Formats: sequence, structure tokens, C-alpha cells
Amino acid sequence: MKYDLIIKGGKVVFRDEVKMVDIAVKDGKISAIAETIDSEASEVIDAKGQYVMPGMIDTHVHICEPGRTEWEGFVTGSKALAAGGTTSYVDMPLNALPATVDRESLHLKMEAAKGKNYVDYALYGGLVPGNLDKLEELSDEGVVAYKCFMSTCGSDIPEDFSNVDDYTLYTGMKKLAELGHMLSIHAENAQITDRMGQEMVKQGRTSATDYAVSRPIFTEVDAVKRALFLAKETGCKLHLVHISSAEAVEEIMQAKREGQDVTFESCPHYFTLTIAQSEEIGPVAKCAPPLRTEEAQEKLWQKLINGEIDMLTSDHSPCPPEMKYSETNNFFEVWGGITGCQNNVDLMFSEAVVKRNVPVTDFVRMIAYNPSKRFHLSEKGEIAVGKDADIIFVNPNESYVLQKEDLYYRHQHSPYIGREINCRVTKTYVRGNLVFDLNEGIIGEPVGQLVTYNKKA
Repeated sequence: MKYDLIIKGGKVVFRDEVKMVDIAVKDGKISAIAETIDSEASEVIDAKGQYVMPGMIDTHVHICEPGRTEWEGFVTGSKALAAGGTTSYVDMPLNALPATVDRESLHLKMEAAKGKNYVDYALYGGLVPGNLDKLEELSDEGVVAYKCFMSTCGSDIPEDFSNVDDYTLYTGMKKLAELGHMLSIHAENAQITDRMGQEMVKQGRTSATDYAVSRPIFTEVDAVKRALFLAKETGCKLHLVHISSAEAVEEIMQAKREGQDVTFESCPHYFTLTIAQSEEIGPVAKCAPPLRTEEAQEKLWQKLINGEIDMLTSDHSPCPPEMKYSETNNFFEVWGGITGCQNNVDLMFSEAVVKRNVPVTDFVRMIAYNPSKRFHLSEKGEIAVGKDADIIFVNPNESYVLQKEDLYYRHQHSPYIGREINCRVTKTYVRGNLVFDLNEGIIGEPVGQLVTYNKKA
């Protein structure tokens, strides 16, 4: 057989081991893995000195198209993902207009995405007040999961996303349990965080630290516990997004031990940035839940080192620079979202694998294998014969300082600019197609395809 591509000489990262083997790719799939493959191929690539691993599956990305493409569109967002070593992502149902909460809005999203993605993608549906009767039609159209907010979100725009009330949350969970679907939840106590924020502003306390203090860890833990309880009552599969504290992790781990069907994710910014740093960096480091103290961050790191973090995601939430600006230096007024999807892999590989000796197999489980299993992306997530050839090269011996010019986002701002990162993504393949090369940048035309829900996966 003549292969399309053979990768030689790299340290190939499998689910439970790292081996020096060759990989052959044919028709977008991994066709053979062996100690040596000497067959004919259209291209043979030497990966000597580099890790060869499955591309990241980022299950928490906000692409703002249609409706807010000036914030981020599929072209720029997927270029950034490709450059960062992500080979597929799941797009959230909010920040675009209209929000993806019914068949019509989902079709608008699908149409807008056609021919614009450099990596593969799947879509979320939303759970919001008033769309309980739309959940099944979203399922029929292939969404891979559903998302809701327990904290306050949205705007005065009628087509924007909005947070759930308790009745919508409970009834939505019952419906999704019947459909066999998973609900992902932004878990913070809305009433307490809203009122604490209002009180801070009244007192003229509007710094980055004041913002973080207004959303303390216990408000995350409280919402996590309520979500777990309602999911247990309804039998709904649950996923908690962007968990920022070890205390919340402990609640989730206890629920797992009791047999509950629950997973969670955390994000690079909770491991690499602190409240004190957000004071220095400014509003580009604002997010919700907020950044935590060094002490709280160290506790979260211990959870990762212990193998308790299910997934890493970016929660890439971009916006124009002017939305990160306040004339009064009021941290509460500016947009809360971190632009970060291009630095998921390198930043966390640098901090976890290089700096803290986390096994690279654990790293790959967090960025690829676990997301593929939980979100039913059955063709993706590991180096194995028959899987999609979604493959990245990571050079652990190349350091660089991130510059604004390195970023492919529509708006080149990030809290990581100026940071030294001690590894480098050098190649990204999506189904065997080279979409990013460190020396050449983005390669070719968009090859990304829509991936829909595979219940059997």
C-alpha cells in the first residue's frame, strides 16, 4: 500500500505509554502503527526529538459568528486553534447572535461555519428559559451537549443567551436525561455574586482584586453542589465547566465516588494566572469564575498532579479591545472573557509536563482522550489505527516568548503576551491534512468538518 503520510522518529504518546514508533496515514485515518514502516508514501516526515500526540479537543470555545463576527469568526478562531495544536473544538451556544437555542438558530450557525474552519468542530445547544420544547429538535440536529448558566449572563438583546432559573434547570435536566444528553453548567451562585458585585461598586471598590473578592470560591462550590444534587435527582449526565477551585473539585470527586455520571474541566488561566497578576495585566485577564490567589492555585495544581482533572479547555471568550477598556478603571464594567485558545497546549505542556513532571500520558488524556469520550467524538482523541489522523508535534526543547504578532485571533490581545513558554507546537494535522507549520504558518484552505453527536461512541 502507498500511504499519504508516514511520520517517523517521534516519541508517540498513547493513552498509557510513550513509544518510538512510526505512524502511517491513509485517506485521513491512521492506517498503521509499527516500530518501522518502510512502505511507499507521498510524504515522509521526521519528528525526531519531538512528541507526536493526538491534537487537542477544546470543548469550550466561543466563536461569535454569526451576529458578532467582529468579536471572533470561524476563520480567525480556527486558525488560532490550529496554530495552538487543537484539531477539533466544540463551539458554545452563546456570544453569537442569535444564541443557539433552537433548530433555526442552529442552522444559521451551521451555515455560517461552512468552509471557514481550519480544524474540525462540533456544536453545543443551549438550555435557557423558554426553550424546553426545543431541546429535542437540537438533539435531532446533532448537537453534542447542552450548556446553561447558573450565574447571571446575557444582555438586553432579545436573541442573546440568558441564564436559567431553578425550574428551567430542573425540568431541562429531566428532559435531557430522557434524551440521553449531557448538560454542561457554568456554576456560580447568581444572587450572591450579583449582590456582592453591586456592593463593591457602591463602595467604589472596582479593582481586579475587588472583582475577584465579589465572586469567592464558596459561590462556585455552592452552585456545584446544587447542580450535582439536581442531576442526581433527575438522572442527567453532568459536566461542570471551567472549575477554578480545589474545593469544587472535591465535591465533584465525591459525587463520582458515589456513582454519579459527572465530569468537569478546568482552564490554563486558573493554573497560570493569579489575582495579583490580574492587577498587573489588567482587564485582558478578567474571567468568571475569577482568577484565584496563589494559595488556591497551588491547591488546584495538586488536583491536576494527582490525576483528578478530567479535561483542560480554553473557555476562549474573545472581544474587541475597546470592550476591555474602562474610562473609570472599573474592572466590573469590562468584558469578562479570556482570549486564550492558541496557547492551551504549549502553555500547559510547559507548566505541567516540563516544569512539574506531570506524565505526558496524563496530559494527553486531559486534552484529547477524555474530551473525545465524554463528548462522543468517537473518531478522535488518541493515536490508534482507525482513528482520524488528528496529530500534532510538540518540541519540548524549544522555548519562546509569546508576542502579539504570533496570535491569529481577530483581535490580538491575550494575558499571556510577554510570557516565556518552554515548548512549541511545530505541526498540526487535521485528518492527515497539514494545517499549521511553525515555519510556514497556516497551510492551505480550511479543511474543517462538522462532527455531530454519535450516541454509540
